[in-house]
Amino acid sequence: MGFNILIVDDSEIIRSMIARTVRMAGVPVDKLLTAGNGAEALQLLNSNWVDLVFADINMPVMDGVQMIERMHEHEVLCNVPVVVISTEGSETKIEKLHQKGVVAFFRKPFTPEMIRGAIVEVLGEWDEGSGLPTDSF
Repeated sequence: MGFNILIVDDSEIIRSMIARTVRMAGVPVDKLLTAGNGAEALQLLNSNWVDLVFADINMPVMDGVQMIERMHEHEVLCNVPVVVISTEGSETKIEKLHQKGVVAFFRKPFTPEMIRGAIVEVLGEWDEGSGLPTDSF
């Protein structure tokens, strides 16, 4: 049993790096979904259960802020935790994102430890051997 994680970034290379980082961090993953912009992400969120979203801010079609705002308006999606990973991020923008429910903000480049730490903070610890949450024993 693993987590369903959605990675949203307009760069295929960055999506791949985040996915690889999630795996390197030892996160038990059931589904690892990817989207190139916020509109694609919302479609995936509407048709898949997702435990956590990693999202960039600057993307074409629909940026990360717009996606988060749309999620915030939705009865179910408003409860999906979002971690923003971006090269941009003034303190004012970060504070506004936190007010919209963003649980963490990381500037690129990121490390496996940062990704794992965010996942543990949001979803809890898991047993490395079984992939099960440690509080299930």
